[in-house]
Amino acid sequence: MWAKYKIPLLTIFAVLFIDQFIKIYIKLNYPIGIVAKASNWCMLLFTENAGMAFGFEFGGGYGKLILSLFRIIACVGGAFYIIHIVKKSEHAGFVFAVSLILAGAIGNILDSMFYGLLFGQSNDMQTAQFLPAGGGYAKFLYGHVVDMFYFPIINGHFPNWLPIWGGEEFQFFRPIFNFADFSISLGVGIIIVFQKRFGKQHLKPIKNETALKTESENQIAPNNNEFNLPH
Repeated sequence: MWAKYKIPLLTIFAVLFIDQFIKIYIKLNYPIGIVAKASNWCMLLFTENAGMAFGFEFGGGYGKLILSLFRIIACVGGAFYIIHIVKKSEHAGFVFAVSLILAGAIGNILDSMFYGLLFGQSNDMQTAQFLPAGGGYAKFLYGHVVDMFYFPIINGHFPNWLPIWGGEEFQFFRPIFNFADFSISLGVGIIIVFQKRFGKQHLKPIKNETALKTESENQIAPNNNEFNLPH
């Protein structure tokens, strides 16, 4: 039975292991700020956010609680959906992609659920402490999500003639993200690119059933030439 769930189980375990290993290692060994810099557009920049993926925030304290609860509900729904598509024998690539999305969502909700309880506050002067004597920096569901991948590929300014944003600084790609965010984006990308291939798996059984039905009808139907009477 469990063999059918090998793809989602291995995918989720691998993503969570890599994601949590990177986050915990950086959090315990580096203060907030630049960890490593390959170039001006490729660097590890340790930061934390209390909101959504890719460094976006949402609605303060109540927004954080709502977002955390929504993530938990989404993860539970995602788990049931994976069980459903495995039972339906969906394309292995589709199962893998959905598993990537679920694993990424779980990876970020773990930060929100437990990091505030397990770690002391991170800042730009010192690293976080694991299980500090005075307790963690936040209560359950209010932990901050750890981000570190930063690729500001293009830096410049909008032209002065552009309405609203004229002359302002422009940067692409601005968001700072983590491995869980990457897993979610990769899963969505796979589904978008290969959606036609995933759908063909459903069309094959329908075509086969139609062909068998047609063949059966042809065998049963009488040959009209046999009933033609001579003139």
